Amino acid sequence: MNETIEITTIRPEFAPALADLQRACFPTLGEQELMKEKHFLKHCEIFPEGEFVVLVNGRVVALGSGFFYSFDFDDPRHTFHEIIAGGYYTNHEPDGDYYYGADISVHPDFRGRGIGRLLYNARKELVIQTNRKGIVAGGVLPGYPKYRGQLTIPEYVDKVVAGNLFDPTLTMQLRNGFQVKGLLKNYIDDSNSDNWAALIVWQNPHYVAKLP
Repeated sequence: MNETIEITTIRPEFAPALADLQRACFPTLGEQELMKEKHFLKHCEIFPEGEFVVLVNGRVVALGSGFFYSFDFDDPRHTFHEIIAGGYYTNHEPDGDYYYGADISVHPDFRGRGIGRLLYNARKELVIQTNRKGIVAGGVLPGYPKYRGQLTIPEYVDKVVAGNLFDPTLTMQLRNGFQVKGLLKNYIDDSNSDNWAALIVWQNPHYVAKLP
């Protein structure tokens, strides 16, 4: 059977399937970290053009969502729950310098088909078209449990960045042009990474500085 892969932006009718997608993709996240139907309906109101949904034969199988935000790299400390405003994305700033990548989720049955790259490319295209400085996000570290007890989180991230270890999420982000700019302690309730995340940034090579 031929598959039809379509990338589109969020619509209210996708909300139930997107809530189910969260649970399928993030079984180790705390309940308060998972977004639900009510959150996705709010995203439809706030910034639908920044919320990308992938359909395979009409089925919702992936999401790449976020919002514009003036990120402060001089004080980058934040938690996932705080920055996404409890899942509602009400911290969206229409004139924000960066796109904050809140969620990339691909259903486990559809991984390895290039869908994640489609989502990253859609985000990059939005950033280029709207002349933002880049994309910033907190990258979780699902590969860490295999090395817990052998490596600290900073050691693990250093080895992934050097290409000596593979992490299902961070390695893909590095391959998509992101750089690690630091670590975020107590970023998210995630047993996989002991609540840590990597602060990752993709800089828009086409950005044109705005006149004062």
